[in-house]
Amino acid sequence: MRGLPKIFGIRLPKTVKHGSFDGVVRLVFYQHFLELDRRVKRAASQDEVCMRLMTAPGVGPIAALTFKAAVDDPARFKRSRNVAAHFGLTPRRYQSGEHDNPSRISKAGDRDVRSTLYAAANALLMRTMTGSQIKSWGMHLMRIKGRRRAVVAVARKLAVLLHRMWTDGTEFRPEKVEGRA
Repeated sequence: MRGLPKIFGIRLPKTVKHGSFDGVVRLVFYQHFLELDRRVKRAASQDEVCMRLMTAPGVGPIAALTFKAAVDDPARFKRSRNVAAHFGLTPRRYQSGEHDNPSRISKAGDRDVRSTLYAAANALLMRTMTGSQIKSWGMHLMRIKGRRRAVVAVARKLAVLLHRMWTDGTEFRPEKVEGRA
């Protein structure tokens, strides 16, 4: 058991009392987690682009750093909506003769970025208390299409929004839409 965490740079104390090994391992892992979390937050707060991206609801330090690292150069995308397709957040289609079946997402591109955008969209819909146009649109979709489809659609829209914010140099502006909850 001592060799497994050593691969990741986590060293356990040399001597542990009988019966307290579990507690010591949990404490060491928790301290290591707090250190990594502090490093991620510091890296995101020292980057101007990440601070701008984190103004969008649901986007935290991990999502901002992941998106920035994956896109790298925003100028390589001619249009912002191509970013969502690059990460596989567009519907896959099966077309053959007379058949035209839209299916689930295509899952092309970086899986980690896609899952981070999905988590950010889920946080935007489920945890964020402030209202915004994206949230009201996503909640409306959730009532019509279901939770999973709505979260994927919001993740797609969030990828487009983050790219546009990065290229324009603007921050997120929460504008509520009247008539939608």
